Amino acid sequence: MRLTFLGGTGTVTGSKYLLEHEGRRLLIDGGLFQGLKQLRLRNWDEFPVRPLEIDAIVLTHAHLDHSGFIPKLVQLGFRGRVHCSSATRDLCGLLLPDCGRLLEEEADYANRHGFSKHRPALPLYTEQDAQAALERFTPRGFDEGFEPIPDVRVLLRRAGHLLGAASVRVEWDRRSILFSGDLGRGNDLLMQAPELPEAADWVITESTYGDRAHSGVDPLIAIADVINRTAARGGVVVIPAFAVGRAQTLLYCLHLLKQQRRIPDLPAFLNSPMAADATHIYENHRAEHRLTPEQCKAMCSAAHIVNSVEESKRLNEIRMPAVIVSASGMASGGRVLHHLKAFAPDARNSILFAGYQAAGTRGAAIVGRAPTVKIHGQHVPIRAEVTQIDTLSAHADRDELLAWIGALPATPRRVFVTHGEPVAADALRQAIEERHHWPCTVPEYRDTVEL
Repeated sequence: MRLTFLGGTGTVTGSKYLLEHEGRRLLIDGGLFQGLKQLRLRNWDEFPVRPLEIDAIVLTHAHLDHSGFIPKLVQLGFRGRVHCSSATRDLCGLLLPDCGRLLEEEADYANRHGFSKHRPALPLYTEQDAQAALERFTPRGFDEGFEPIPDVRVLLRRAGHLLGAASVRVEWDRRSILFSGDLGRGNDLLMQAPELPEAADWVITESTYGDRAHSGVDPLIAIADVINRTAARGGVVVIPAFAVGRAQTLLYCLHLLKQQRRIPDLPAFLNSPMAADATHIYENHRAEHRLTPEQCKAMCSAAHIVNSVEESKRLNEIRMPAVIVSASGMASGGRVLHHLKAFAPDARNSILFAGYQAAGTRGAAIVGRAPTVKIHGQHVPIRAEVTQIDTLSAHADRDELLAWIGALPATPRRVFVTHGEPVAADALRQAIEERHHWPCTVPEYRDTVEL
């Protein structure tokens, strides 16, 4: 069996792993490269194998760094099935068309304002391409083995990272390989803890936080502090948030803080129709999270849902204390960019990041104290207070990753450390080797290994 790393190496984006054996091909994940320009340009490179020759795709979860390239693969000729959990299918039904629509809007905006080097600027794929890709999805149950290709058995286990997120174990020709996917946390506010891994010959593990442990700060205290400081100044708190996962956790936090009277009863807005739709999907998959029906309902009503573009524009005229939660989480696109243009230049306001910021994203630049960031071709000054908290992260930290790996019931032949920035990936490699004395490798982009 041959394994090729087509993404998620040296970066936390673009996850794609190709398994080949006796002329058959199985792709684990089809992620979009995001962040640094040299990474984003990979989305336009010729794919190393003809998508028509890929027999099937197994998807770990719905986030675009794992699913966002699938419409492009279908556009390029992929005709197999995409296998994933039911919740992942539901969330991709929101995320992928929205991504296609944003790609079209960005290309149109670039053409109208003339700031693209391409004439004309074209989208990587369209909303229609995404809808066509969704027709190829086949929902699968957790802990119920299936064969995406004859004689290839796949098992999905809950990974806890996001609604529907899975670790994937592939058994092929009496050999097995386990993909961690993105692993969640044991004490997440919303999601259940990851299930323990099954034995496998080879293990591919993520390492997003492979070089650090999350702080022990109570996220409710951290969020309340930012909101209360900003409200005292008469300012607005802008929270860039991933529409699927992080936005729902933030809404639940706002509900708890208001219920406990730890923040003023100030107006809160969720400016992401997709995030609102994703929130309701949580009500349909209650077995995967910790919330009761009453808590789900409270989460859904914690903020006013902004639907129209006109209402979104009016938010930028707010001159009283308020909280705006808007996608995207790394400020790489979406409506939050307009809010950053409006509120970042004013020192009374705050920008609160509640998740990982990949290298090359606007979010990483802002957290890194850049004096300005470029938005829609303009340099926007950052004078607002900038805060980042990691205790709401949906990713396991170093200790939690090591605990999951350490729960393997048998020694693997080798562990491959992926889906992390270079320092984080290498730190986890060293920790695994020191603790378990297992062979461990940090692969490079497009590395191929014979298993």
